[in-house]
Amino acid sequence: MATFLYRVGRLAFRRRWYVALVWAAVLAAVGLGALKAPSAADEGFSMPGIESQKAFDLMEERFPGATADGATARVVFVAPKGEKVTAAGNRKAVEDTVADLADGSQVASAVNPFQAKAVSADGTTAYATVTYDVASNDLTDASRHHLEQALDRARDSGLTVDAGGTAMDDGGGAGGAAEIIGVAIAAVVLLVTFGSLAAAGLPLLTAIIGVGVSMATILALSDALGLSTTTGTLAMMLGLAVGIDYALFVVSRYREERANGRTPQEATSLAVGTAGSAVVFAGLTVVIALAGLSVVGIPMLTKMGLAAAGAVVVAVFVALTLVPAFLGFWPNAVLRRKARRSGRVEEETKDNGGTRWARFVLRRPLPVLILGVVGLGALALPMTSLQLGMPGDEAKPTSTTERRAYDALAEGFGPGFNGPLTVVVDAKGDDDAKGAASTIAREIGATEGVVSVSPARFNASGDTAVFSVVPSTAPTDERTKDLVTTIRGERPGVESATGATFEVTGTTALNIDISEKVQSALVPYLVVVVGLAVVLLLVVFRSLLVPLKAALGFLLSVLASLGAVVVVFQQGHGASLLGVETTGPIMSLMPIFLVGIVFGLAMDYEVFLVSRMRESYVHGETPAQAVTSGFRHSARVVVAAALIMIAVFAGFIGESDSMIKMIGFGLATAVLLDAFVVRMALVPAVLALLGDRAWWLPKWLDRTLPHVDVEGEALTRPPTTPEPTPITQETAHV
Repeated sequence: MATFLYRVGRLAFRRRWYVALVWAAVLAAVGLGALKAPSAADEGFSMPGIESQKAFDLMEERFPGATADGATARVVFVAPKGEKVTAAGNRKAVEDTVADLADGSQVASAVNPFQAKAVSADGTTAYATVTYDVASNDLTDASRHHLEQALDRARDSGLTVDAGGTAMDDGGGAGGAAEIIGVAIAAVVLLVTFGSLAAAGLPLLTAIIGVGVSMATILALSDALGLSTTTGTLAMMLGLAVGIDYALFVVSRYREERANGRTPQEATSLAVGTAGSAVVFAGLTVVIALAGLSVVGIPMLTKMGLAAAGAVVVAVFVALTLVPAFLGFWPNAVLRRKARRSGRVEEETKDNGGTRWARFVLRRPLPVLILGVVGLGALALPMTSLQLGMPGDEAKPTSTTERRAYDALAEGFGPGFNGPLTVVVDAKGDDDAKGAASTIAREIGATEGVVSVSPARFNASGDTAVFSVVPSTAPTDERTKDLVTTIRGERPGVESATGATFEVTGTTALNIDISEKVQSALVPYLVVVVGLAVVLLLVVFRSLLVPLKAALGFLLSVLASLGAVVVVFQQGHGASLLGVETTGPIMSLMPIFLVGIVFGLAMDYEVFLVSRMRESYVHGETPAQAVTSGFRHSARVVVAAALIMIAVFAGFIGESDSMIKMIGFGLATAVLLDAFVVRMALVPAVLALLGDRAWWLPKWLDRTLPHVDVEGEALTRPPTTPEPTPITQETAHV
């Protein structure tokens, strides 16, 4: 491996113009393909194998066109205090607004609340449902503006008017300012780490090129592969993060080799052969974690994982080819200012912060280990009360019209009105379909926790009925989950009595089913991902205990980060500091996202840090000396990489969307704990306690595993010139 990558680095350095032109041609080709590709269709969310999805599919089959994914807006009218919406003046204002809404260019229908009996029992609140003939993503700015203008005119009449629904989703989310802030902080961290604008800018430039290639490819293939517009979100975020990291490690190793007296070409070749080997295996662990998302069984998540894995692969190729090519163009620009001014690259032999920290841990490994494990364990404890769900409008700030509409409906019609259950009755083959549907509706209506049941609506064939069930509790309330379980538990008795079958769906039931499926998939996902990564790390480190230690450390950090998310977003401690106004269940996909993304990044740090220790150990140093050497060469770079990741993820905490806040906080916390507690404290403590046993491998396993020479043992030779290499015009292009 190291020898092959050494040759790749040397070839990229010597043929830098060809390499640069090839990448430019690739970027141009995929960019042109993206411009010509048709717009990606929003295929919606589906999860095969759960009852809610089966019921939805049955509705699409028996009620063709009725479940079209057109955008909807639920406009809520609240009368002034002491008045009712049914009063003549208020009623006219509501009806005029509904008529105004119906005039929209993309509006299919706008239902008058007085005709649809959508008025609260006390007469203070009413709502009108506006249905569009296009999906939310296809709504034009003119349609959204028309809706906002209609709401403003209605407010002028004295009514309190707010709106929720999919039509209010403008497709915004993470990105924009958050990404710009993250990149800006990354640039500052790189500048402080390297002390050179060129050295700081090169990782940013190559990462942006890699992300450009990845995103253009995703857009170009979106229609052919059925990728949605949201598929590339994870690919862009991770592609940028790992692209910076991988280039960072190659450039850092290049500077180190130059300080050891190597010529620019030799330093580049060695950097790609050694640090590049670590990049390859670190990238493979990330790819395993992302591709493993297919285990969960959510098509959208599978596509997001595979697209992000592709972006990571591109980042690896960029680090192995384009970075050494750029080093060939500017071999001295990435060096420190002092070296460029003096014309000499001095070897850095003095101790740095990494060596001092390593010696601190080596002197007291057991207390550091105990303190770290106990601290992470304490943070992980709240995870035992984790509740999964899909926060909706109730989790948005009260400054948003969606949240105000949600609260108004809950106050006027009851908390369960915002999350009705949909029951689909399949009476095909039953002689008395209407009687069967009535019996099922009556039995469900008599269940404790049900407020009301709507009249059944039959399809054209008369063999399928649909009706709504309004719970007495909010959609995210645990009692609503218990109600869904109770209704489904009564099914065998009802079916035996009527001969018809039924299934429960709707947004609330769908969220409950998703949460349960994700929870059941989490353990198999962990087993697959961690198992494959442990095998990969066995090959990298040729040690039995180091990969196991890496996996256990990751589990500690991810559980602790989940515990921190529960403390803030579920229990509400410190929530106000992050702008979280309402606490509730944790997003269903949050554990999977944390495990998948953080595992890959954690293994990045593990490979880069421990591979340098392994390299020093293989070259004859004692276990303690190897730990110190690893920290001297890699600690500063790993810290810089972790700070960049934390900055990128923490930028999303400033977003208004509660789920994006949660993802940003969870990922930033996980990287913080894994990089600074697990990798920088627990890893050296464990290696110090194990000593030579840390690198033990059974002889039979040693013979079985392939030898990949990640340490570059076949490459690393004492420099041919013992004196520091002067920077001249000749050495700049050797």
